[in-house]
Amino acid sequence: MKKTEKSDNPLKILFADDEESLQELMSLEIPRMGHEVTVCPDGLTAEAALQRNTYDCLLVDLDMPGLSGIAVIERALTLSPEAEAIVLTGKSSLESAVAALRHGAFDYLTKPCKLQDLEKLLKRVVEKREMNNKYRALKHQLQQAEGTPQLVGSSDALQKVRDRIAKVAPTNSTVLIRGETGSGKELVARAVHEQSLRSQKPFVAINCGSLPVNLIESELFGHRKGSYTGADEHRVGLFEVAHGGTIFLDEIGELPKSLQATLLRVLESGEIRRLGDNESFEVDVRVLCATHCALEEMVTEETFRQDLMFRINTFEIMLPPLRDRAEDIPQIAEHLYRRFHAGTSPDKPLFTPEAMKYLQSQSWPGNVRELANAIEHATILCDQLPITVDHLPQRFNRSQVATAQSDKRSAMTLQNLEMVAIQEALDRYEGNKPAVAEELGISLKTLYNKINQAAKLDKSA
Repeated sequence: MKKTEKSDNPLKILFADDEESLQELMSLEIPRMGHEVTVCPDGLTAEAALQRNTYDCLLVDLDMPGLSGIAVIERALTLSPEAEAIVLTGKSSLESAVAALRHGAFDYLTKPCKLQDLEKLLKRVVEKREMNNKYRALKHQLQQAEGTPQLVGSSDALQKVRDRIAKVAPTNSTVLIRGETGSGKELVARAVHEQSLRSQKPFVAINCGSLPVNLIESELFGHRKGSYTGADEHRVGLFEVAHGGTIFLDEIGELPKSLQATLLRVLESGEIRRLGDNESFEVDVRVLCATHCALEEMVTEETFRQDLMFRINTFEIMLPPLRDRAEDIPQIAEHLYRRFHAGTSPDKPLFTPEAMKYLQSQSWPGNVRELANAIEHATILCDQLPITVDHLPQRFNRSQVATAQSDKRSAMTLQNLEMVAIQEALDRYEGNKPAVAEELGISLKTLYNKINQAAKLDKSA
């Protein structure tokens, strides 16, 4: 028998037919096509299997004892609306096949069917699934997108980052990206993905600190309808959406410890399990992580698993803060302005020398994200180019204060610099903490923790 090429995007298939010969045939041939299969002898057994696990595709006979194929399809689509159903029917019951299509079936095959026809049909299901995943990834990407769309700058420090990206991108190694809040860690992750062999597959980014603890597992791994209170419909997890591509776990240090063991198992086995499912299944996903936290300290404090830290830190990329590459600020500032005002003449000066000098003199504890906010502020006030010092946020208009702050901040610890950024953001938003957390790219919980930690240090000083 000719060996079939295994699918690089395997399906979980439920096959239901009361013919024993077909049951034996499909239990052998479907795995040879690269897919997983659960074989059921009748509709009632198929319904029970649907209660236990989620399937990507159903292959069911229309005429079965106990429960018809159409009833099985209706039950399956209630539990998993994204599942695809293929019906098997005799030539004498094509009307039933048409009826099945009206009930949501993907396609049908007449019995006896050729294995090559089945394989072609399953490939179509795979292609549709891949397109759906790409759509979800793009939608998620657009919802999460912020900051500059590319790494901008020509400094030696940034070139070293680009060199490390070029080295690790062609591999499948897990990468840990370190850097301060707002420094562009997601941009590095996107660059790794775009230069990898997975570049044509989905890139999915998620901030581990941006979701409530009780929703993170469902967001990452998916869930079945009814698996917990509020799970009103079947949900595909982001690991599954990213199949064949890359998932970026931003602020990995914010991942609850209860989920760290789960993530470690996924990284070690390459298998995930949706909430409410009894069976795991494989996903082909490259994992990139990022953090602004000192994971080593968190390990000492027992808030982060040491084995997980070792597992995600196969290859490390350290992204320098903006204050360490001030020579990049003119390029970044111009790039940001043109992002806000597409079509601006490339020959027109955008900033006065004084304004650019001020921008380069700042320590930027919020890094590129803070710079982007300053540029956006200036573009709103500036009716006619170039942007002057007066168009910049008010705190930039006082040279003596700015210089003093610059000198003071140069001797500050990272923790102190973070608090300066937080305090300045609190002042800008008049104490609106959710708005501050969103601007700084951290969770509200993290913001409160940092404020409380600073208060404790002040009391003990």
